Amino acid sequence: MEILRSIPELEQLRGPLFLAIGVFDGVHRGHQTVISTSAAHARADKGTPVVVTFDPHPEKVLRPNDAPHLLTATQHKIALIRNLGVAHLLIIKFDMQFAATPPEDFVKQLVTHSKPLREICVGHEWSFGKDRRGNLDLLKKLGGQFDFNVVGISPVKVNGAVVSSTAIRRAIESGDFAKAAEMLGREYTILGTVVRGDNLGKKIGFPTANLTAHSEQFPPNGVYLAEAWIGRTLYHGVVNLGVRPTIGSGKSERVLEIHLLDFNRGIYGEDIEARFVRYLRPEKKFESVEALARQIDLDVRKARELL
Repeated sequence: MEILRSIPELEQLRGPLFLAIGVFDGVHRGHQTVISTSAAHARADKGTPVVVTFDPHPEKVLRPNDAPHLLTATQHKIALIRNLGVAHLLIIKFDMQFAATPPEDFVKQLVTHSKPLREICVGHEWSFGKDRRGNLDLLKKLGGQFDFNVVGISPVKVNGAVVSSTAIRRAIESGDFAKAAEMLGREYTILGTVVRGDNLGKKIGFPTANLTAHSEQFPPNGVYLAEAWIGRTLYHGVVNLGVRPTIGSGKSERVLEIHLLDFNRGIYGEDIEARFVRYLRPEKKFESVEALARQIDLDVRKARELL
């Protein structure tokens, strides 16, 4: 998949261009419909489909103190979009300067650098431009002015419920992985980079990989049987998610760490994509590190039994 980082790079692509535009946090069933519809229209017209998204998530810039956790940080989103078979992805840097761009100017830039722009496909509630003044109606008006088609995708529903990133986020937060998977069209996973911890797991016989999850949404605290993909290789392990009350310093920051079964190599700096397969037990405080180690041994045995 070719990744473009600026709107002028669209000039490199053979026209006509069909743009599927959105934040696409989660790349859920609704997002997939936007992307697949645009791609199908491009194929029918022998054009080039391009997915257009933004980095970071606009809410991280516009209201950083109140922004929700992400379903997919940018590098995770890129991987998921690639898995859809997308050939071209434009990632636009979202900062305060870009946020101040009038919606008309944003569309004019797309028109200017596409040779030519044939269609823009978005979700029905997509808003864009300064003060979020741009919407589907304005986009259609500009389409008439600049001679490109506009497609607004109706809400996608699963079991009568509208698919949305907010609904999926709430399902994950409550531990309802089945509902999240139905709306995502895939199992929910977290992509994290392995960072250095305090090495306590190694000292007590259960080395763990500490993951920084790039603000992605966590499920409830506890211990889980998990799948872990490192590159194209699948491993299994036991995840502990929480504040580590037995050895923690009283801080409320949640830690995601995974003990990989039958694994023994250094992976600092590598990415792990983790899926929570089954909840094993709640996180709890033990009277000693030795008691914690005994419980981890039981957790690992339980995980092996389930496998």
